[in-house]
Order: sequence, then C-alpha cells, then structure tokens
Amino acid sequence: MSEAMLSVNNLTKNFVKRLDLAGKIASKLGSDIREEVVHAVDGVTINIPRGGVVGLVGESGCGKSTLGRMIAGILKPTFGEIIYKGVSITDMNDDEMRRAALQIQMIFQNPFASLNPRMRVEDIIGEAPLVHGMITSAEKSEYVRDIMQKVGLDPEYRRRYPHQFSGGQRQRIGIARALAVKPEFLVCDEAIAALDVSIQSQVINLFMDLREDLDLTYLFISHNLSVVEHISDRVVIMYLGRIVEIAETDDLFKDPNHPYTQALLNGIPRLDQRGIDYEPIDGEIPSPLDPPPGCHFHPRCPHAIDRCKAERPELREIAANRWSACHLNDQA
Repeated sequence: MSEAMLSVNNLTKNFVKRLDLAGKIASKLGSDIREEVVHAVDGVTINIPRGGVVGLVGESGCGKSTLGRMIAGILKPTFGEIIYKGVSITDMNDDEMRRAALQIQMIFQNPFASLNPRMRVEDIIGEAPLVHGMITSAEKSEYVRDIMQKVGLDPEYRRRYPHQFSGGQRQRIGIARALAVKPEFLVCDEAIAALDVSIQSQVINLFMDLREDLDLTYLFISHNLSVVEHISDRVVIMYLGRIVEIAETDDLFKDPNHPYTQALLNGIPRLDQRGIDYEPIDGEIPSPLDPPPGCHFHPRCPHAIDRCKAERPELREIAANRWSACHLNDQA
C-alpha cells in the first residue's frame, strides 16, 4: 500500500451488557444466565492512504459504523490501536490528541437527527472553530458564509434553523460543520443513504469536488455498491465484524475473490446482464452475540469446507494490492 494517513491494527470493539441485580442473584443460584457480549468489530487491520477514498462495505449490523466511530474518536476500542500519521493515538500527548480529534471528522447518516434543532445554522457550523480558537467571534459570520458557499448553501440562510431546510441541504450543513475545523480525514457514515436518489448524486459530486479542493482523505461507509464503485479508489469488504477482502476498486468489481464479495456483487443488477434472476445470499447474518466459529461466513458459504468451520482464516495478500481472508486461496 502507499503511504498510510491512518491505520488500524487489530482493532476490536465489544459491547457488554452487564447483569442486573436479579441476573446476578440468578447466576449465583446456579442459573446459566451470563453477561451478553456483542462482538461488533473483531480484529480489524486496514491502511487508508493519504488523499485516497476507501469504501467500507457490508450488510447492516456488520460493524461498519462502529469501526468508523472508533476512528473518529467517538468510541474507544476494546483492543487494538489507531495510528494517525505514523503516531498511535493512544501514545499522543494532550495537544497531539486535540489536533488529531479536529483533523478526523465524521459525517453522519441521518441529517435530521445529527443537527441540533435549537441552534441556528450559523452556530452549528461556527461553534467548533470558535471554541477551539480557530476564529474570533468577530470573524465567525464571515467564516460561516465562506464554508456554506463551499458546500453549495446560500449564506443568506445562515440564521435559519435546521427544520427550515430540505434533507439534502441539512446534509450539506453536516458536511459544512465537519469542514469548519479544517479536517484532513473524513469518515462518511452512510452519508447519502437517507437522501432522495436525485439528491444523492449531487452530494457525491460535492464530496469529490471537496476532495480535490481541500486535499481530503475519506473513509466512505456504505451498503450501496454502485456508489462505492463510483467514488472509491479501494474497497474493504466487512462481514460480521471482520474484514474479508481488500482490493483496488476495479480489481474487486471485475474479479471478486472472497465468496461473500462474490455473493454481494452477484446481486447488483447490470444493463449488460438482462434476464438474469438475482438471488439474495442464503440465510441471515448471524448474531454478533454468538458468532459462528472459524470463518464467520461459513454457514452461508456454498464453498465451505471442514476447515472453514473450525479455523479462522487470516487476511493475507493474495496478489499485488489485494488481500483476502479465505481458506480456499490455500487450495489454489
């Protein structure tokens, strides 16, 4: 891989539901009741190159958003480390941590819920740079006007409240809020999923323009493979908390390696494949409370062998700039 702006090594996040008083009493009396552990992210290692757009794809509940929130500093990992510009975030001093927190920003899926309905747009966008000393109170209004213009919003509306904007405009406000602290890295968590299809293309084009104008790096989280194919340089496929395949976008869409990736791509309708009956992946994604042993995908995989049921496949390089976690590659 090229120089990584951000890397995660063996990143893991477990959510534990503790026993209440009744549960603790029942456990002491011999009941098999126990604490529940959700294995949301399970040993993820990826590198995100400077200036690149990495698409993170997987079914709902696979841990994409949890991974993004850990990278953005919203959630603390259970294990593993996040390395930003060659320095582990856990080893940073207070000043370095503060700078990293500003330089890594997140754009959320729901523009209706991610904006404070009681704040005017001018305050939503201008609050963070003002608090962090990037601008003065006297500079705030002009600064917000400039940011709003960058994301395609009329600055004359800066005194309005979020409910006075459309869904696409609200998402632009969310983008403006993230850009206001001059980040270098954006985590886009299903940033267009809640928008009308006609608006999605406009926001995608905005992301690409901002990437060129501001030299941004993106982790673009989505379940929409068509969007990921259009916007991403590299694609990471995630299944039940684990990375199963990483490849350059063209290579992955032309020749997917992992059976899960193949199943995902087989479900995309294409104009050159008319008349084909598309079938969903067999079965349901297992519960992260009790993931299957070995390869998490083996209960749904048509190519599973006995080894898949017992041994976790390691993510390893199978070709130049190509990684996959499948035992079938050992038989090739």
